[in-house]
Amino acid sequence: MRRVAVVGSGGAGKSTFARRLGASTGLPVIHLDELYWHPGWVPTPDDEWREIMTDLVAADAWIIDGNYSRTLDLRAQAADTVLLLDYAPIGNLARALRRTMFNHGRAIQAPGCPEHLDWEFLRWIATYRRRSRPRVLAQLEAAAPDLDVRVLRHPRDAQRFLESVTEAAD
Repeated sequence: MRRVAVVGSGGAGKSTFARRLGASTGLPVIHLDELYWHPGWVPTPDDEWREIMTDLVAADAWIIDGNYSRTLDLRAQAADTVLLLDYAPIGNLARALRRTMFNHGRAIQAPGCPEHLDWEFLRWIATYRRRSRPRVLAQLEAAAPDLDVRVLRHPRDAQRFLESVTEAAD
């Protein structure tokens, strides 16, 4: 594993998982939210975002966490592994709510973007497994049919995966 994309629902803990995986492997970790959002939750324009992603995935080694389906093909084509955090919606909702409660008003996702919740984000989390996951898996298959896609269905599975990576590195 030298180029790893971490995807999944909001609230699944992609950033935390990516940081822990980076600590175990020594690979650099890139959080897409930090790059995509400008102060005031202003998104990066699509053409500029695609250029940024093209440059990022050209590196020899990385762990990139985040979804951004418009550029998932670039990550899939460059990655050797995709880890899909496919947890139950209720847990993802609880984690997202907890993150917002403890960090409301603080910019933890991206500079100048204070933490908040909105109904659209909550709806996306609640329907991720039914609506977004099939599209993500289809995009990955279309972009890179031979890609190693590992679906981690529970935080326990993610913990076991991290432990196996740590053991392999020792």
